[in-house]
Amino acid sequence: MLDPGPDEAGRDALAQEVRGQIEAKGTLKHENGWGLRKLAYEIGQRNEADYRWFRFEGPSELLDSLEHSLKIADGVLRFRIFKVDASTPVMVPPAASAPGPGAPRERIARGDAEADEDAAVAPAE
Repeated sequence: MLDPGPDEAGRDALAQEVRGQIEAKGTLKHENGWGLRKLAYEIGQRNEADYRWFRFEGPSELLDSLEHSLKIADGVLRFRIFKVDASTPVMVPPAASAPGPGAPRERIARGDAEADEDAAVAPAE
């Protein structure tokens, strides 16, 4: 998750550096940019981040190198490195229009609208 503060070119340059590290010592299998997304909670006084996702294979030295460089890189809010089985399908980014946490949701009425009108309570006499 990259800080949205720098311009898009700066974020792309940081992603290119990571891509270069991966390709130098391992194999990049898949890359996906999810774009700017709202965060569930603030991180470093930011409420959104530019999500970048890489799937790769490499030795443990690559993981150590990535972890070190991402910890000290300006512009990285958070990162996670997961070990996944090779047969695991590639992730599809969540819909950009998905409501964030705490967002009001439209409620759908149950039953028939006409039946609801017929079932209205008559005023007391």
